[in-house]
Amino acid sequence: MPHRRVDEPFDPIQTLDEIKAYCQRSSSRYGTNLAVKPPNRIKFHWPPHPTSYEYHVLASDWTKSVKFELEGETFLIEVAETPFGVFGKSEDLWCEARGSSLSDMLSNLKDVVAPLFLRQKSIANCLERSGRYTESISELNGSDRLKLLYCEDRDIAHEAHQHIEMSHFRNLYFPSLCHILLDRTHPWRRSAQWCVLDLFEDLPSFTDSEADEQFGVNAMKQLIWDAEDDHARTVYKAGVVLGGHLPHRFGGEALLECLNSPSLVGRRSAIHGLFHVCEWVRDMDTKVIKALREHAKSEENRQLSAFAFAIANDIERGGVDHTLEPIFEFEN
Repeated sequence: MPHRRVDEPFDPIQTLDEIKAYCQRSSSRYGTNLAVKPPNRIKFHWPPHPTSYEYHVLASDWTKSVKFELEGETFLIEVAETPFGVFGKSEDLWCEARGSSLSDMLSNLKDVVAPLFLRQKSIANCLERSGRYTESISELNGSDRLKLLYCEDRDIAHEAHQHIEMSHFRNLYFPSLCHILLDRTHPWRRSAQWCVLDLFEDLPSFTDSEADEQFGVNAMKQLIWDAEDDHARTVYKAGVVLGGHLPHRFGGEALLECLNSPSLVGRRSAIHGLFHVCEWVRDMDTKVIKALREHAKSEENRQLSAFAFAIANDIERGGVDHTLEPIFEFEN
């Protein structure tokens, strides 16, 4: 469905206030502030392949039309009756269906449309609206795009992420993106935080100063520091971003500090991330190896202790591969 792309500046402070309030409302709305484990992303493709093409239905075959009611809405359906069955198509919904009869075709059309309606209602629900959202995500303002990062449908969150990534006003999103990393209230925060971390692989493009970069790194550090879980591998990704993408920009030092994190998954993320720090900043090898070995001696968790020793050895050998991170019993 063709839509114009809208990219306009906005007030970053006002947007930040809106996102803070949104997170607080969502905690009350869902009745919890514990992080929910989000499902895997399922890519959405629309429009679906037109069935009539497979049967070579001609333009002249579409001779009738009927009204089709679905969830309180009425759509005009063009109909073609052929030796291969009855075909129907909707210009409004950009889809087609085939059946042995008119009623069978309309029943099949309802099934074809179901994923689209589910997606549109998911967007509307995430935006605290009723019904279904029928426009493009590109036409939403900055605040609403940020809200969609929290969507239960991770493909919708991914699309919102893409619009933010392509924006000419990325720096205006920065305060709200940092708040999402620091958010401890919205139950669906893990997938939103994953999206932010993916954006912050190119952190300098979102910031206006070195102080902003430091703030962004600190937000990622805090995510690692007090993580109660590693849903969606979000905490793991934070270590990868700091160590593999921002080792020169405060990331390496932040991960060294995170070796003292009270979070089990946080310390695992830091140990793993430090391997990538040394891939890019060879001058830190000695410091990192020493820190990992000292940490391994005091680490109370046997899996993490062994992991820290192994990563230190991997760095010392200078290889490109590293020991796989442990999986904890509560994650099975």
